[in-house]
Amino acid sequence: MQPSPEQSPHHVYPDHWEADVVLRDGGTARIRPITTDDAERLVSFYEQVSDESKYYRFFAPYPRLSDRDVHRFTHHDYVDRVGLAVTVGGEFIATVRYDRIDERGRPASAPADEAEVAFLVQDAHQGRGVASALLEHIAAVARERGIRRFAAEVLPANNKMIKVFRDAGYTQQRSFEDGSVHLTLDLEPTAESLAVQRGREQRAEARSVQRLLAPGSVAVIGAGRTPGGVGRTVLRNLLGAGFTGRTYAVNRAFAADQGTIDGVPAHRSIGEIDEPVDLAVVAVPADRVPEAVADCGEHGVQGLVVLSAGYAEWGAEGRERQRELVRQARSYGMRIIGPNAFGVINNAEAVRLNASLAPEPPAPGRIGLFTQSGAIGIALLSGLYRRGAGLSTFISAGNRADISGNDFLQYWYEDPDTDVALLYLESLGNPRKFTRLARRTAAVKPVVVVKGARHSGSTPPGHAVPVSRIPDATVSALMRQAGVIRVDTVTEMVDAGLLLAGQPLPAGPRVAILGNSESLGLLTYDACLAEGLRPHPPRDLTTAATPQDFRDALAEALADKGCDSVVVTAIPWVGENGEAEPGDGEVLATALHAAAAAGPAKPVAVVHVEIGGLAEALAAATSTVALPRPSTEPSAAATPSRAGAAPTTTTGHDPAHIPSAPGTGRGTATAATGAGIDDGAGTATTGAGTDGGPGIRIGRIPAYPAAERAVRALAEAVRYAQWRRQAAVPGKVPEFLDDTIDEPGAADLIDALLGPDPDPRGRPLAHDEARELLGRYGITVRPTLPAADPEAAVAAAAQLGYPVALKTTAPHLRHRADLGGVRLDLANEGALRRAYGELTDLLGKPAELQPVVQAMAPRGVDTVVRAAIDPAAGAVLSFGLAGAPSELLGDTAHRLVPATDRDAAELIRSIRAAPVLFGWRGAAPVDTAALEELLLRVSRLVDDHPEVVSIALEPVVVATQGLTVLGASVRLSPPPARTDLGPRRLPNY
Repeated sequence: MQPSPEQSPHHVYPDHWEADVVLRDGGTARIRPITTDDAERLVSFYEQVSDESKYYRFFAPYPRLSDRDVHRFTHHDYVDRVGLAVTVGGEFIATVRYDRIDERGRPASAPADEAEVAFLVQDAHQGRGVASALLEHIAAVARERGIRRFAAEVLPANNKMIKVFRDAGYTQQRSFEDGSVHLTLDLEPTAESLAVQRGREQRAEARSVQRLLAPGSVAVIGAGRTPGGVGRTVLRNLLGAGFTGRTYAVNRAFAADQGTIDGVPAHRSIGEIDEPVDLAVVAVPADRVPEAVADCGEHGVQGLVVLSAGYAEWGAEGRERQRELVRQARSYGMRIIGPNAFGVINNAEAVRLNASLAPEPPAPGRIGLFTQSGAIGIALLSGLYRRGAGLSTFISAGNRADISGNDFLQYWYEDPDTDVALLYLESLGNPRKFTRLARRTAAVKPVVVVKGARHSGSTPPGHAVPVSRIPDATVSALMRQAGVIRVDTVTEMVDAGLLLAGQPLPAGPRVAILGNSESLGLLTYDACLAEGLRPHPPRDLTTAATPQDFRDALAEALADKGCDSVVVTAIPWVGENGEAEPGDGEVLATALHAAAAAGPAKPVAVVHVEIGGLAEALAAATSTVALPRPSTEPSAAATPSRAGAAPTTTTGHDPAHIPSAPGTGRGTATAATGAGIDDGAGTATTGAGTDGGPGIRIGRIPAYPAAERAVRALAEAVRYAQWRRQAAVPGKVPEFLDDTIDEPGAADLIDALLGPDPDPRGRPLAHDEARELLGRYGITVRPTLPAADPEAAVAAAAQLGYPVALKTTAPHLRHRADLGGVRLDLANEGALRRAYGELTDLLGKPAELQPVVQAMAPRGVDTVVRAAIDPAAGAVLSFGLAGAPSELLGDTAHRLVPATDRDAAELIRSIRAAPVLFGWRGAAPVDTAALEELLLRVSRLVDDHPEVVSIALEPVVVATQGLTVLGASVRLSPPPARTDLGPRRLPNY
């Protein structure tokens, strides 16, 4: 909405303050600035407010607004006087206003930094979290306009408003003056206010998903009059699943006396239905969808599943049609799955919802599945169905114009019916939020992701997302940092999901292998080594082994304290006549189930070759055993490694003996399922394979047709379990950094370097500018002196002291010692002059080469440290060895900023060339502690100052004692927009 010409000419309408938000009950509303055109809306809104609420707002009876009031409340300058409104269906349901004041409480302008704030919420919408959302947004507006504090006067009886202020998490002061409570809020965000905001976001978005997955009634709009078609198929599936709520068929083409379709009431519009409708499944052509959405919105429908195609996947016209669909639905407070969706399934016994086109509905289970592709969704449902796996919920979001994978992570985080979350994603609309939500969810249950369209260089049709500049390998590394199990194919996703949903997490990487085929056992052993596991030598039971032999061997392996998991390999028994024995699969499954139920809780996987009925029999859960409490004493095989000792990470046998990062030892070797690990948070949650009680369901042993698939799934479980143990004690930023960092000085320097009117493209810093900025964060860059001619080079060397290095700084030769652009260890003037002559004779004139002289650094390992702001992923910290390892082989590790001490330690240990840093081939280990500190300082600089969009320190020479930064480049730019900070808002694609 744009202002009329009467609006202040000095401050244009701030459309970036407009936002769609999810309220506490899961409905949506729109927050926007109030304009002069809102007079009638304001009057209508006020008439619907109770006398009590009016009294609380004005401290006196105030039955109606005067013309002067209306003018004052609708005319703002958007700086010193600001009003925001919350709208649903275009009508006001709440307002908030601030007026800047001076220290005496009188109207003021900048630089006064305090404002008086007041709220008013319609009684019918109180309790929905409207005021809390408004406070977040008006506080962000105030900070943008230079206001640092809010003052509010509240009557003592107005407990709801006092609670809104009290629970916001801001630093505040309260006093009682003249019969009212005087509140002062410091608007600077705090850790508590951010936690409050994100907690509300989680509950609201989870509730919005729950309204779609557990409706009390469903209407299928577009159910045809004859069998067949999309709408009629969904209606048939709803009835076939035994949906526990009310079902309606809607089609404007129905005759007035239609009565019923497939036994359910038939209506020509939602408005004809006498009872409330919670969910509408829209299956009509795209040009008729707006009419259907309006019908739903005007009659209180809470959410939509739009199966209709013809939107963003059809080009520019379809994209605009999709945006309008979202705007229209949100204006009525509805959320959308789709358009171009395949549907949703909720197998909860109390719901039994199948509002999808799935030809083979999955059985109830503990896996939640989200996919952006209908075709992939069909394939996944079919694969899970064939392997006997069950689902708690299934969502195929299509173009995911509104509801996305992030929303379902919010829902699954606390969903007691889901133990494992599987997501097929083709794009990430809000990558920073995804990483944050995935990290939190992965701390209590596994999150397995397949990322499609990784290398296409384009966004899938219908998906509008930020374009990332980082390679897919980096995206994978960042996901793993957040605890996400990233796999390459949907087959691997199903393989991992089956293991995680049906088996406890392994306590470590030690694997026992047993079976009746020596060859299959050796293949499994090799696969374990390839995945970084620590397999025991395979135990061959011989081809004469009976199911009882398998049971005894599995029981013995599970009882072995040196074993963390077991892989059983099996081939068919062959009788004397050369034919396979019938019924062997069921008998073997029974034996394996019995052994697993009786032994300690450890994961078991089966690799079989053509044993009929085995996979199906293994997929049946048979018993439950008690979940052991985590041991307080570490097992002998899971002791955290000492600094400088052999590694105890899941990389298995490591001839380079890279010491583990501090705090990353395996700790206690207690098996647990999904969320059953004691994470130190004070709550014990059930996890993968649990039935909600205090035990682990033993059963649903996953079966695989190939050793590689079983071992890969097991390896993912091992790595995830290790991440869970580490996440229970998060890393931190060492306090000693604060004493050597000048954050205000750096901020002032950045402001001066960017200037009052910065170029939006940014600017690179000169060498001395970069040195000064880095120095504010305790990062010393060895100085260089220009050498425009041999005499200048000799003078520079005399100033710096021999030995020196002579190198070019021309962009095409920088860091290219292989091209002769760097000459080292020049011990005297003669050597320097000869090197200068050779350099210019070989590569060109000094003006082209831009040579410099630099004092030699102590010998060590050349490394490179980088940090950059990626539009999609956020701030990323990177590390590698300089030269060929990182540039040619791509051996670079990445972590999200801000990095903790644990992140820094893991960063330098996770590259393949890490042994070079730890004494490879008898060399002295370098000072990795100094390197970790440098990484933390770079991380702090980028995190504290978003204007620093890239840093490259190259080379960083790490010696046995200390390190030297020889080169640095820094780029500044106006800070990019952050979609993960600020007040809650729904994305607009």
